[in-house]
Amino acid sequence: QVQLVESGGGSVQSGGSLRLSCAASGFTASSYCMAWSRQAPGKEREGVAYIFHDGSTRYLDSVRGRFTISQDNAKRTLNLQMDTLKPEDTAMYYCAAAPYPSCVYYRRSDRYNYWGQGTQVTVSS
Repeated sequence: QVQLVESGGGSVQSGGSLRLSCAASGFTASSYCMAWSRQAPGKEREGVAYIFHDGSTRYLDSVRGRFTISQDNAKRTLNLQMDTLKPEDTAMYYCAAAPYPSCVYYRRSDRYNYWGQGTQVTVSS
């Protein structure tokens, strides 16, 4: 049974930091690219950060330099270190996995087979 379980969300003041984690099980994580996405109330879901089998990463322009995506060596845990948080970062954050044939379309959320249940991040000004 495939599971992606996020943790680490919470409430912080502007300028603060949070670290999100996503525990992956039930599939061969090394055969997938992974992503963090977020969705704020009334807005569309948007991809925030992506990581590929070779360790390369991509970021949404608005978070580049503030967020860092990483995986542990066994690729069982996906992390998102979020620094210098802003109120506009407030959203539900989800981790997701896409099989490698789909990773060329990594910005498309419909290419991700597996999603976690989400963890809420709230940044106050």
